[in-house]
Amino acid sequence: MTDASGLAPAGPFSNAERAAVYRAIRERRDVRGQFRPDPVDPATLRRLLQAAHDAPSVGLSQPWNFILIRDAALRGRIHDAFASANADAATRFPDRKALYSSLKLEGILQAPVNLCITCDRTRGGDHVLGRTHDPATDLYSTACAVQNLWLAARAEGIGVGWVSIFRPDDLRGLLHLPDHVVPVAYLCIGHVTELYRQPELQSRGWAARLPLDDLILEDRWPAP
Repeated sequence: MTDASGLAPAGPFSNAERAAVYRAIRERRDVRGQFRPDPVDPATLRRLLQAAHDAPSVGLSQPWNFILIRDAALRGRIHDAFASANADAATRFPDRKALYSSLKLEGILQAPVNLCITCDRTRGGDHVLGRTHDPATDLYSTACAVQNLWLAARAEGIGVGWVSIFRPDDLRGLLHLPDHVVPVAYLCIGHVTELYRQPELQSRGWAARLPLDDLILEDRWPAP
C-alpha cells in the first residue's frame, strides 16, 4: 500500500523470498557452451528486458537500448568479429595459450537470442543530475541493467553469456551505432539444462574466487 507521498513500506522480504534473491546471485553463471536450441518464449524475454529497464540509472536518465540481433547473416559477421579478436587475445597469454584456446568464450551462433545492450551518452541532455562530475556514471547505470537482466534470467532458468572479446569499432560498425552510443554488453541468451556449480573459469583452473575478508578495508586504502 502506498500513501499520497508515493512512499511504501520498506520492510524485509520473507525468508523464502530473501533466499531466492541470494540464490540467484550465488548461482548466476556466464554461459558459453550449454545453450539449448529451443526458443525463448517472447513473454519470458519481455520480462527479462523489463527487469533490465527497471535498473537504477543516474538522474533517471535510462541511457540503455536493447538491440535484438535476429538476422543469421549478421550473427555470422558478429561471430567472425569475435573470432578475429579472440585470435589476437590468445597471443596475450603465451604461458596459458593451450588453456585459453580450450575455453569456449561465446555462444553467438548457438544461443537462440543475441542481445546488445547499449548506452546512449547523450540521453538526458548536457547536464544529468548525479553525472555532473563523473561522466562514466551512465555506463555504470547500463551495467546495472545488464546485471538485473542476468539475475532475472537465472530465476527464469535462462542462461546468459556476456561476450566481451570484440574490437569496439567492429561491433559498432556491424550494428550501425552512432558515435554517441556505446555497446556495453553483447549477450547470448537461451535455455540451459545444466550450469557449472562454480564459475567456469574457476572450474577450468583459470582463476579462483578471492576471499571476501581480503577485500574489506576500513576508512582508507592501507599504507604500503
